[in-house]
Amino acid sequence: MTTTVAAYAAPSAKAPLERTTIERREVGEFDVLIDIKFSGICHSDIHQARDGWSEGIFPMVPGHEITGVVEAVGSGVTKFAVGDRVGVGCLIDSCRECENCEAGLEQYCHKGPIGTYNALDKNGEPAYGGYSEKIVVDENYTFRIPDGLALDVAAPLLCAGITTYSPLKHWNAGPGKKVAVVGLGGLGHMAVKIAHALGAEVTVLSQSLRKKEDGLKLGASHYYATSDEATFTELRGAFDIILSTVSAPLNLDVYLSLLKTNGAFLNVGGPEEPVTLNLFSVMAGRKTLAGSGIGGIPETQEMLDFCAKHGLGSEIELISASEINDAYERVLASDVRYRFVIDTATI
Repeated sequence: MTTTVAAYAAPSAKAPLERTTIERREVGEFDVLIDIKFSGICHSDIHQARDGWSEGIFPMVPGHEITGVVEAVGSGVTKFAVGDRVGVGCLIDSCRECENCEAGLEQYCHKGPIGTYNALDKNGEPAYGGYSEKIVVDENYTFRIPDGLALDVAAPLLCAGITTYSPLKHWNAGPGKKVAVVGLGGLGHMAVKIAHALGAEVTVLSQSLRKKEDGLKLGASHYYATSDEATFTELRGAFDIILSTVSAPLNLDVYLSLLKTNGAFLNVGGPEEPVTLNLFSVMAGRKTLAGSGIGGIPETQEMLDFCAKHGLGSEIELISASEINDAYERVLASDVRYRFVIDTATI
């Protein structure tokens, strides 16, 4: 039988989120029923709830940074038991058959991965996210939260953590590498922590020096204001890797000038507007302009284990569900250090 649970949903594009109820499917043979404890607020929740990227599916229950405790399991489940601490990220399914799925790159599923919300599941039903009391997920798309991570600070790792960990690992951030992180927000603060833990020398490039003290505490060795034109003169050709975490369009030509020969500019932010580029900016210096989307199932578990080993939780502000709409406005105003997390007991 389906289960009725309380949730917060956007009834239509750009409308304030409000308390409602949704139906969760019956626990199938390979499903786990999760009692959600915490759900992070990601900037992508705002993009989607406000039709910023494309037309959404409404009513929409956002949330893909989910941690909780297993309440029930299907008869065929072997990976989890009742009482286990678990998480759910940006994906709840994929085709499982294509080359990418077989390689553990489910986020790049050729048939299209199924998002945790603002998507249709394999039965054609709307998928609802983590701003809710409970969720039912296939065990293969569920993660074990290591004992060394508290559930509240672990929740944002399911998006902000893996979104930054995956490209940093793929482009070999580590000892001897100079990494610049553009933006010190929900994604950026985790990028600084992870790049530092990987052994890289980290620089933050932010609009102002307002968060400089935080950046240095998080693991950065240097901090520069991009509003100062001298920054781009002083740092020309300085970095092996630049990881942009901002969701606003940048002057890519200017930022590419900060790369060394063979350097890589990696984008994980998703601007709603298109960007422009002079191709000579990548041709001069054999530079790479690339993007990266979250991470696959094996790599996400690897990231969680890595963060537990190095004591890397997200910096959070815990809020009640009634504060979600205010939190959205504060995210847009860059007024959070550094991730809002909903205590779902308040829904």
